[in-house]
Amino acid sequence: MKSGRQKRRRCRAARTSRKRSTSSEIDKLKVELTRLQREGKLDKAAELQYGRLPQLEAQLKAAEKSTQGGQENRLLRTQVGVEEIAEVVSRATGIPVAKMMQGEREKLLQMEQRLHQRVVGQDEAVRLVADAIRRSRAGLADPNRPYGSFLFLGPTGVGKTELCKALAGFLFDSEEHLVRIDMSEFMEKHSVSRLIGAPPGYVGYEEGGHLTEAVRRKPYSVILLDEIEKAHPDVFNVLLQVLDDGRMTDGHGRTVDFKNTVIVMTSNLRDDLEPRFADDPANVRR
Repeated sequence: MKSGRQKRRRCRAARTSRKRSTSSEIDKLKVELTRLQREGKLDKAAELQYGRLPQLEAQLKAAEKSTQGGQENRLLRTQVGVEEIAEVVSRATGIPVAKMMQGEREKLLQMEQRLHQRVVGQDEAVRLVADAIRRSRAGLADPNRPYGSFLFLGPTGVGKTELCKALAGFLFDSEEHLVRIDMSEFMEKHSVSRLIGAPPGYVGYEEGGHLTEAVRRKPYSVILLDEIEKAHPDVFNVLLQVLDDGRMTDGHGRTVDFKNTVIVMTSNLRDDLEPRFADDPANVRR
């Protein structure tokens, strides 16, 4: 069995080598034909044009036809296609392959349907999120800000976190692009610096910030700031630069780009809202 596979592999390699050699020979003869025609040596040019070239082209066509649609052509490819280019660029830039492969317009038009495959109900929330993302991707929003920034309010179990996971899967093809930060860990004033990293000379300087380091490593991500109401008020001063300018400077002095992120803050608070907000949800959509 093993020797049979090795034999088939050698045969495929030999056929591929012959096709490559024939194709190379055709290219050389075409260059030679152009040179002969330019120099006025029409007899020799005719020999190539009507003799050797048609023979080689027929051989190449027969070789391609023999493997067309077969398993050999799928296992051993001689040309770089769109998929290979997208994969290499994805490795270098961190941009998901599907984001580059699928048309942006077609993908965004299906956004609500794709999100509802994971999120049951919450039609209005899904529609508002999808509309905001579409406006940003259409160039109608400020390009120097994140794709979108949202505040999800509601009791536990209504789908706030699940919608964030669905967003990460839809926009960036994987839930691994969801950066989740529990804001209850930043209740004290001194803990706020952990978001962007400790300044030089302080403990934790080498570790980097929880938020800035995560986005620096994954610039295409959904940032979930869970239970934002538990964070110290100074946290909002830190986030203001991100929401306004789409960037943040960490403890090392590096500027981290947030323009390709979606920022979602969640809270369980609802009853504590002012009556005008509770009576008209439209007041808190933004």
